[in-house]
Amino acid sequence: MERITPPLAAGERETLRAYLDYHRATLAWKCEGLTDEELRRASMPPSTLSLLGLVRHMAEVERHWFRRVLDGEELPHLWSDSHDFQAAYDASGSTRAEAFAAWEAEVAHARRIEAAAESLDVTAYVPSWKEEASLRLLMLHLIHEYARHNGHADFLREAIDGVTGA
Repeated sequence: MERITPPLAAGERETLRAYLDYHRATLAWKCEGLTDEELRRASMPPSTLSLLGLVRHMAEVERHWFRRVLDGEELPHLWSDSHDFQAAYDASGSTRAEAFAAWEAEVAHARRIEAAAESLDVTAYVPSWKEEASLRLLMLHLIHEYARHNGHADFLREAIDGVTGA
């Protein structure tokens, strides 16, 4: 995933797409060059948070907001039979190949669904909020989710091999 700096002057939709892709690429970048074992390394007990867990969690987040909410698909969670988003964080039995394949597939679905939407004003019912929300808000919500977790990824990566930046 190429990490391109978002444009400084662009339309709203192009800017939202660019920032979302920037944060997606940042998460991938934080995982580059690490072994499966390093990607599974938990931050500190009792937390099971790891870089691979973040990738799995973001696959669930992409799947939920774009496919379930916006596109109305009835899909199970990838790593939980009880609709538990937290289950994805436990990557103890996972591999880079498995987690990244799922995440990249969900990102591809999300891009397709977003591109097919007529405008940022398209709305979908969000069951947990009990209200309609616009595509604009959903994209902003994902940007926020990635930004928050990329902050976690910064600390996780630095603890593994000292690499910083992003």
